Amino acid sequence: MTAVIMALLPSTAMGVYFFGWRSLTLVIFSCLVAYLTEVIFETYRNGTPTESVLVSGALYGLSLPPYTPLWVAAVGMVFGIVFGKQVFGGFGKNVFNPAIVGRSFVYVCFPLYLTSQWMTPISGPLGRLFQYTDLDAMTSATPLINFKHTGALASIPDLFWGNISGCIGETCVPAILLGGAYIIYKRAADWRYPLSCLLGAMSLNAILYLLGSNHVLDPMRNLLSGSLLFGAFFMVTEPVSGCVKPQAKLIYGFLIGCLWIVIRSFSGFPEATSFAIILGNTFAPLFDEAVALLEKKKKAQMQVS
Repeated sequence: MTAVIMALLPSTAMGVYFFGWRSLTLVIFSCLVAYLTEVIFETYRNGTPTESVLVSGALYGLSLPPYTPLWVAAVGMVFGIVFGKQVFGGFGKNVFNPAIVGRSFVYVCFPLYLTSQWMTPISGPLGRLFQYTDLDAMTSATPLINFKHTGALASIPDLFWGNISGCIGETCVPAILLGGAYIIYKRAADWRYPLSCLLGAMSLNAILYLLGSNHVLDPMRNLLSGSLLFGAFFMVTEPVSGCVKPQAKLIYGFLIGCLWIVIRSFSGFPEATSFAIILGNTFAPLFDEAVALLEKKKKAQMQVS
C-alpha cells in the first residue's frame, strides 16, 4: 500500500501543476474522510484501520474534477468506504473497489459537478503553482465530452502531457506511466491486469475504428484520453476485488478493457471507468471458478491418460 501511495505522487504533483493547490486539498480531504469513516467502523468491530484506506482516498480524490465541492467528495467517499468495503467485513473482504464505488455514486447522483464543471489547465514553467483556484477557468470540457458532442479532437501532444481539462490525476500520461511502472517493479500490482486491460481496450477499439464506427475515437486518442491508463494501472490492479488465479486475471482485465470501450463509445457516459471496473469486480469470482474448473478437468484427464 505504501508503494501505491508513492506511485500516486507524480500524478498528484501534475494535478497541482495544471489545476492548482485545490487539487491537493481535495485529495487530502478525501483521504481524511476515508480514514475517519473507517475508524468509526473498525472501532465498533474492535479492529484497526489500515493504510489501504488512504490508498482508496487518494485514488478517489485523484479521480474527481478539480472543482468538485468538498461536501460532494465527502458524501462519495463515505459511501464508497461503507458500501464498498465495510458492509462486506472490512479490509481484505470487499467485493468491489471502494474508490470506484464512491466515484460511481457521485457520478450518478451529482452529475452536474462530475460532468460539466471543468477547469482549463495552465501550462508553462510554473503552471498554477501559485494559484489556489480560478473560477474564471471553468469553461472547458474534457476531450471525451468534446468528441461526444461536437466531434472535436484534441491534439496528441496535449493529451500526452496532460494539457487538457479532466480529473486531477488522470490527464498526465508520463506521471501515470511512471507511477504504474513503479508499483509493478515493487510488485505492489500484478502486471497481468494493466496489460490485459489495455490489450482488450485497444483491440476492440481498433476493430470498431477500422469498421468505420462514428462513435469511436482513434486508438491513440482513446488510449491517452480520460482515465483509461490511470484506471488500468491503479484501479483494475486492486488485488482484493480482482482475481486470484493468473489466467483469471488476464480474462478479468481483458473484459474490463472491452467494456471500457463499449460504455465510453456507445452509452451516454463519456467516461466509462467506474462502470467497467464494477462490472469486472462482479464477475471476478466467476473467472476464478471457471479457471479452477478447467484446471481440475485437465488434471483429471492427465491422470486418466
